[in-house]
Amino acid sequence: MKALIFDMDGVIIDSEPIHFAVDAEFLKRLGVHEGPEYMEQFVGMRNPDIWKRIAEEHQLNINLDSILEEQRVHKVQLIRETPLEPIAGIRDLIDDLRARGIPFGLASSSPRPLIEAVLVKFGIIHAFSAIVSGEEVPYGKPAPDIYLEAAKTLDVAPKDCVVIEDARHGVLAAKRAGMMCIGFQNVNSGAQDLSKADWVVDSIREVTVERILERMGAR
Repeated sequence: MKALIFDMDGVIIDSEPIHFAVDAEFLKRLGVHEGPEYMEQFVGMRNPDIWKRIAEEHQLNINLDSILEEQRVHKVQLIRETPLEPIAGIRDLIDDLRARGIPFGLASSSPRPLIEAVLVKFGIIHAFSAIVSGEEVPYGKPAPDIYLEAAKTLDVAPKDCVVIEDARHGVLAAKRAGMMCIGFQNVNSGAQDLSKADWVVDSIREVTVERILERMGAR
């Protein structure tokens, strides 16, 4: 492993409940009545792709740009105001990587203002050697674009990168990029099929550099 790439929502921050709550509010306003599990199918995808799909499925005439901007502002505000800490094990893993001189990046489908709000809140924004938003690449997860761009920014070959993901779409993106993927089964991210991941954990505390290297050697 020459670099590690983190997803953000559901991996670094337990923010999926915030996303679900805001999305449910917007669905209600638009007259869409779906159960709480409806949005789970979209976890890991970019907001523009999610709401285009919703509009098509429910034949909604919406101003997509207006919805996306209102959501972005609301979610950033909630992230800043909600008392949250990084998911247990994240700070230790970052310290482990830094101690060993292994660079790490972040590849999140969230818009950059939301990414920066999270990383500034936790005081770790300057720790990352690369930060890529899904809205900065041609195609979002499950396409591999975001992970290939992160590897390029880190100046590391995709085969030498390891990804941590909590969503089915993210795992598929990492594998399509030719990277080893660790699936984090976060209960707050809904029912996610992580079966395509190389290794599935129930806690980030299970993930250490030593264990990653052992797993890579066993592949």
